[in-house]
Amino acid sequence: MARRTKISVIGAGFVGSTLAQRLVERDYADIVMFDIIPNMPQGKALDMLEAGPILGYDSKVIGTNDYGDTANSDIVVITSGFPRKPGMSRDDLVKKNQEVITQVTEQVVRYSPNCIIIMVTNPLDAMAQLAYKISGFPRNRIVGESGVLDTARFRTFVAQELNVSVRDVQAYVLGGHGDTMVPLTRMSTVAGVPLSQLLPPQRIEEIVQRTRDGGAEIVKLLGTGSAYFAPSASVLQMVEAILLDKKMILPCSVYLEGEYGINGLFVGVPVKLGAGGVEQIIQIDLDENERAQLQRSADAVQELIKVMEI
Repeated sequence: MARRTKISVIGAGFVGSTLAQRLVERDYADIVMFDIIPNMPQGKALDMLEAGPILGYDSKVIGTNDYGDTANSDIVVITSGFPRKPGMSRDDLVKKNQEVITQVTEQVVRYSPNCIIIMVTNPLDAMAQLAYKISGFPRNRIVGESGVLDTARFRTFVAQELNVSVRDVQAYVLGGHGDTMVPLTRMSTVAGVPLSQLLPPQRIEEIVQRTRDGGAEIVKLLGTGSAYFAPSASVLQMVEAILLDKKMILPCSVYLEGEYGINGLFVGVPVKLGAGGVEQIIQIDLDENERAQLQRSADAVQELIKVMEI
């Protein structure tokens, strides 16, 4: 009997449980939701199972406090850690989440040595780098969800501004997942028309800034907690690109070995995602200003690596 694909989601908070729900509704994999809080993932998993007869899915979903239940996962998504609080920078999070991600990665490697890891925990690029170092996995099997979410935010704001379908807006946001991200406005288009022909430079810059502050804007509005609908949708897109071998070109955080002049660091760039994980790093010709911005972003990630002392 063929084995069903298995996806484990580590951390059953808002991002993890929303992702698990999105995945069970797709009906192509069995889901394991792990959390350290006793009984909480079990309760959420049971609730999801009971939605199956109504929505018509047969995916199994298990909630657990035991890493053993995640064994032999094809993909492991790591969402666990402390969320950002109002007024807290992603950098403040680094030490708090370093401990969490260290323990999680060790357990993931122990039980699923052949999996592909998708990192969601912030500060994203630094946590992906930490998992890469601890796991010893090749770089194609660790990828950070960053640019997919940032790009979705940018496309949302452009579509709202021009009153057009989000599907017609094409864009890339590169760099670290944080205040130094680099939206490539020069290459952004709406139904093939360059953005620069549709909006004045100042308005584009305002949208870029809103994109950079996208996470913080939601944190401030919510008062407690942070975004989870768009982040979970972003991970779903990455999971599907890998599981269904779609070869999608998506901006993700990956370990660079000289690409874009950056070496030994996780930074967001366009990659081809397929069954092998990160199958290709796409090198775009950047102008001098874009290169400088990307380097600044890489330097900000490097600072976090120094803070972690890895």
